[in-house]
Amino acid sequence: MSFRIPQRLSWENFYTVILKGLKVYAFYLAVLSVFRLFFILWMQSYMGTGTTGSDVLLALWRGTRLSIQTAGCLTVASLVLSLMLHYIWPRLERWSWRLINGLLLSVLSVLYVASFPFYRQFRMNFNQMLFTGANDDLYALLITMIQDYWLPVRLAGAFLLAYGLWRLLSGWLGWQPLEGFLRAVRLPSAVRWLGRLAFLGAVYIAVLLGVFGGSLGWQTAVDWENAGVTKDDFLNEAILDNPQAIYRAWNLNSRMLACNGLDFTVDDIRSLAASLANRQPDSDNLDVYLQKTAQGPAAEKPKHVFVIVSESFANWPLLDKYKNIPIANGMRSLMAEPDTDYCPTFLPNGASTVSAVTGIVTGFADANLYLTTMPEAFKEPYPTASAPQFAKLGYTTNFWYAGPATWERIGAFTQAQGFQHFYSRGDFGDVPGSVWGCEDEYLYAQVLDGLSADEPSFNVILNASNHSPYNVDVEAKGFDKEAVRAALPAFAQQDEDLLRELGHYWYADREMAKFIQTVKEKYPDSLFIIVGDHGDRYNIDKTPSTYERYGIPFIVTGQGIHKGTLLPDSAGSQIDIVPTLMELIAPKGFSYMSLGSSLTNANRRGVNYGFWITRNAVGKADLVPLEPESLDGSGSVPVIDEPGMQDYINAIRSISWWRAKYGPILDADKLKNR
Repeated sequence: MSFRIPQRLSWENFYTVILKGLKVYAFYLAVLSVFRLFFILWMQSYMGTGTTGSDVLLALWRGTRLSIQTAGCLTVASLVLSLMLHYIWPRLERWSWRLINGLLLSVLSVLYVASFPFYRQFRMNFNQMLFTGANDDLYALLITMIQDYWLPVRLAGAFLLAYGLWRLLSGWLGWQPLEGFLRAVRLPSAVRWLGRLAFLGAVYIAVLLGVFGGSLGWQTAVDWENAGVTKDDFLNEAILDNPQAIYRAWNLNSRMLACNGLDFTVDDIRSLAASLANRQPDSDNLDVYLQKTAQGPAAEKPKHVFVIVSESFANWPLLDKYKNIPIANGMRSLMAEPDTDYCPTFLPNGASTVSAVTGIVTGFADANLYLTTMPEAFKEPYPTASAPQFAKLGYTTNFWYAGPATWERIGAFTQAQGFQHFYSRGDFGDVPGSVWGCEDEYLYAQVLDGLSADEPSFNVILNASNHSPYNVDVEAKGFDKEAVRAALPAFAQQDEDLLRELGHYWYADREMAKFIQTVKEKYPDSLFIIVGDHGDRYNIDKTPSTYERYGIPFIVTGQGIHKGTLLPDSAGSQIDIVPTLMELIAPKGFSYMSLGSSLTNANRRGVNYGFWITRNAVGKADLVPLEPESLDGSGSVPVIDEPGMQDYINAIRSISWWRAKYGPILDADKLKNR
């Protein structure tokens, strides 16, 4: 009596299903590789000038290795169910291949189509903003994507692409010339078994390559953390296929939520805080190290104080090399006035508006904490918060925002941090604007109406017009597009999107200058600080220097200000705004709390989430050793105090993390369950 294996469990059936899996594996790898190649070719203008063909080939090779892992994961999603159905319910197997891969190809196509505008906006493949955006105004995001990025058209294109890929995959799975040949040829038993062993060996190797990212072991494995090995930032981002970029974003966001910030010991923080305060590390109370005493006042106390945080107001249009492009005449005229001083080496707190808000409102640097959603930030104002400290000086504190109060919980957050009044678009009536906020001129009109000749006020103003979808009719408001076009380099003159963006910078600049002039005429005893919320949105050069890409201006003007008010070699970031104001207007001996330092008497360096800056150098904050870049892009290597800068970076980050999350007392027990 001979034992016979049931037909359903035969080698042929197993081989057929696994071979389909290998075909799907190869198909996804091919699709991801072609996607990457086309992305690089289409977006090549974002490559650096020194990038070579060998860099591109390296990126393609490295990306292919990483995509082997992605292809493996996508294959498993359809193979496991199809293999089960093959033995349990064979009639459904065919449909499982089609359905699951149809869904996967739809997701891949949507992500791929979305990756182009995402990179243009953020100069990165998908990042944590995909997850932090859940705290954003979702309706505003949707309208922006429809108006500015043609969402319906892009979705239609993505689904058409997915359908084409699905048809190709179906044809590929149905093409079986080898199977037909093997059924027609009778091979010796030994040959058949050798073939089966070879097939299983190939499957094993494919699994290893998928697990280890194009490698046979973890020692040489490629993953999202080590894949970017070229010298070009664009290519390093292109190496990540879209699912890998999503995984990176999820991973980094999870790390942020899991660790609640950074990784320093209490001993590290104590030592760094003491060094920053120039005193002995003799206290476990961080607030001791943050205490400062005003040396001023450097100017007569103003009636009204304004901190204008202008959307995407980068510093590069104010540089001399761009002086002939007429988009920043308002600030240029203001900077020429004798009651104005300007620091050109200034950094935003982060890469988004919310980071600027948290930096100015709380006084803390970006330390991998999302303060506007963190319960600790809503318990009581931090001692470094701006509003309570200006209230102590006798000012009514107001926060004016062009957009909705629900955006990033900004209304609740600013009031939790001590602002007595919060005003948003909902308070302004039916005024023109986009989903992100009313047009700047209407915001400033509301601020003017809210000022009193009798009541001193501290005002933070956050505008929104210089933001996509860039739908202000700037030409109707006087923007001379043709004059700007003629002043641009030849390669940029036909870039209508760039001209539209520059028109909105012009509008923000003009309205800001008009507002300041009007307030000065009505309330001569006023003081203004003007900064951008961030840079890094658009440049004339698609591969700008680090300085031109990320720098924002710091302009101070008004009563008591003169050329030389700021240190000639001053530099800083948004955490230095409040201490600068304190040293300008607070009476001598006034006690205040600040992590940053004043640009009038102390601060010659700035640091933010990813960069540092001095008067002659800029660089990435996370490199060890630091690699300073010249501000003028000359390629010369400036000299910096590297140990001092490293300590400063670590001090700003560690104190911001601990004080915001855990309070003033350094206690190692608080880290036990992190």
